[in-house]
Amino acid sequence: MDETATEKTTEQGAEEFGGRVFGQLLEAMELLSIYLGDRLGLYEALLQGPATSAELSARAGVHERYAREWLEQQAVAGILEVDGDATFRLPAAQAEVLTDPASLAYSAPFARLFVSAAAQMPALLDAYRSGGGVPWARFGVDARDGQGDVNRPWFEQALAGALAAVPAVHGVLSRPDAGIADVACGHGWSTIALARAYPDAIVDGFDLDEPAIASAREHAAGIENVTFSELRGEQLAEQGEERYDAAFLFEALHDMPDPIGVLSAIRRALRQDGIVVVMDEAVAETFAARGDEVERAMYGYSLLMCLPDSMSTPGSIATGTVMRPATLERYAREAGFSAVTVLPIEGFAAFRFYLLEP
Repeated sequence: MDETATEKTTEQGAEEFGGRVFGQLLEAMELLSIYLGDRLGLYEALLQGPATSAELSARAGVHERYAREWLEQQAVAGILEVDGDATFRLPAAQAEVLTDPASLAYSAPFARLFVSAAAQMPALLDAYRSGGGVPWARFGVDARDGQGDVNRPWFEQALAGALAAVPAVHGVLSRPDAGIADVACGHGWSTIALARAYPDAIVDGFDLDEPAIASAREHAAGIENVTFSELRGEQLAEQGEERYDAAFLFEALHDMPDPIGVLSAIRRALRQDGIVVVMDEAVAETFAARGDEVERAMYGYSLLMCLPDSMSTPGSIATGTVMRPATLERYAREAGFSAVTVLPIEGFAAFRFYLLEP
């Protein structure tokens, strides 16, 4: 290729990539507009029916001029529909995605996670330069609630069926008075789902984040076979050696500064014929450029939240969100587990389930 052709190819490539960046700017701004609609209750207000800016202002308690600009922007972005030029409607599909916390399509919490990460950019810049970190607590309520809310429908609607379809897991969970530990349970939706699916079991949820545990206790009100405690995963064996028939780690192991220490503690707390189930990101088995959407999303989480959180603890192993199967298997074997297999659970969001056996 001659020099002129190379210059034209570079110019074309630059133009295309510039267009991609501009598209990402549009998407980022529209995601922030969704955050406004979610946090200000604008979508909820539109569930009452189509509205003018004055009507939305009155329903949601926002200034009419801001309501008008937001409504027009949402219509321009294709989120809302408009009758004439004054009355705006939230279509059913968009309403499900943005307002229905029971739907598997519920996506409004992603905007909260994005905002919580963006708000920490100064701290992230400092961490990248110093090698320090940004602890999870610093990301605030948007991150904590967003993480809990985005996984909630999957735990409530799909977890019981997924586990019941795996005899090696279902059989253990169905034992009379089975002891089940949910380590790093967050808002407790996974713990609650386990307790409801296996009412004869005793299910204990643990997390080091006190506000998350407080929320979990509120969510579990009235469910008698579940408890929640503030506890680090490394401390699980202090609850009693060989206490549990099964232990779960839902989307948490990759965040932990000492995953081997946590798995070792879980193994000591496990009965001889017990099992451990790890649910983590369904990333590719090996790194390769031009990854799919799952790879791109998980590296984004890792850059902005998971890796900085992990590195906020001195001596962290610093796994990051992209924990590939071989990495998990190495952690498990160093913790004393004899076998790691991928469970035949597919279509559960962007997650993969592993079975660890002592």
